[in-house]
Amino acid sequence: MISSRTPAPDLPQPTVGTATTTGAALDARRRRAALSSSTLRIAGTVALCAIVAAVFLLVAGCASAPSVYVPGRSGGWPHWMAGPLEGLHIGISPLRFELLTALMGAGYLLALGCARHLSMAALAVAIVAAHIILLLGPPLISQDVFGYLAFARMGVLHGLNPYSAVAAQMPGDPILPFIGWPHKHTPYGPLFTLVSYGAAPLGLGGGLWALKALSVAASLGAVALVARAARAAGRSARVAAAFVGLNPVLLQLAVGGAHNDTLILLALSAALVLSAGAAPRWRSAAVTLAMGVGVKLSGGLALPFLALAPRRASERLRVAGAAALALGALAVVGALAFGSHAFAFVGELGEQQRMVAAHSIPAETARLLGLRGTPSWWRHLFAALFFVALAYALWRTARGADWRTAAGWATLALLMCTAWLLPWYAIWPLPLAALSSDRRLRVATLGFCAYALLIHLQLTEPLLGPY
Repeated sequence: MISSRTPAPDLPQPTVGTATTTGAALDARRRRAALSSSTLRIAGTVALCAIVAAVFLLVAGCASAPSVYVPGRSGGWPHWMAGPLEGLHIGISPLRFELLTALMGAGYLLALGCARHLSMAALAVAIVAAHIILLLGPPLISQDVFGYLAFARMGVLHGLNPYSAVAAQMPGDPILPFIGWPHKHTPYGPLFTLVSYGAAPLGLGGGLWALKALSVAASLGAVALVARAARAAGRSARVAAAFVGLNPVLLQLAVGGAHNDTLILLALSAALVLSAGAAPRWRSAAVTLAMGVGVKLSGGLALPFLALAPRRASERLRVAGAAALALGALAVVGALAFGSHAFAFVGELGEQQRMVAAHSIPAETARLLGLRGTPSWWRHLFAALFFVALAYALWRTARGADWRTAAGWATLALLMCTAWLLPWYAIWPLPLAALSSDRRLRVATLGFCAYALLIHLQLTEPLLGPY
């Protein structure tokens, strides 16, 4: 028996105030979390306002008077090119341009860090506002949009095939003073060329604005699709939308220059939506990606990765078959519209690779190593490195790696290795990186976008080679 003197076993005794203390600690943590979330939401809102303000000041400044930031000024300064913001007379200088570009970049990084605490409505308003402002301004940094219009006028107004003739064969056409490549055949796919034909009857001003509106609509559509794909893939739609839609390269260079690269983004983003979720539609995604080839040959880079994405070999064959049929249909349309010359754009891509952009990675590394120019053997070395990276990425995909991540790395490898690097090309991997679970890919993509912005700023001239 247990004696009455035997001490009772130690049992946990209620401590006065424990429940109160625990509740207070939880309340304190909740208050700190709410305060942190509120702070990030305010910071993110400030970042969105900074981006929109920077875009407005930059576009209005470039619209005020001819400057180096609107190369199309070579043909004059008509009101239809300057846009409705011309009358604000804000003005632009190299220092102001670079400060506004830096503000866009800083705002973008801050918005990315706060995106999870912002509402989708706030992000959408900022993204749409920035795009509309860019639509109202002149074409920035590049004359390519006038080239698109010139190729369209060749076919519609002059009966010339843009795949076998050049713009210089349209003597007296008012587009000629505005274009920078009058002796080149079109390097673009037949699908885009046919779409651009709709702008030719609208005149110079109407045609320019139609092509600008097409670029803006494609970019906004791509952002919306990326957000939807992210949601279907279980990722943050707000972060994905901010990652793509607020990117300074997309805004300032791609949309600002009315480039057809936004159409490639649209096709890729649509394919990402179709291939996301529990019931991916691989074949529909492959057909969508194939349509991107009809804009530019580089639009098909992700296609073999998509074909290898399904786990079953039989489904891979069906996806490859769907892609082949879509490419075949595209070839038929091109042949009917332009004859055998329609396939010349493939050769034009090869010709471009024989040219050297001043700030491509091969050109800059050749300069750093003291090579004379950018020798062909040096360019071939980089091309070989790209094909090695491409083969490795495809092998990884075939063994079960995420096709979006592998395609993103392959796209970055192409941008790093091509001798013909134009800064707006940096938007190509954005949708892939936005949906990838590989943080390194996102960081590398952002790093390359930063390089693409820097190479057209005067502040980098002491570090980089001259144009």
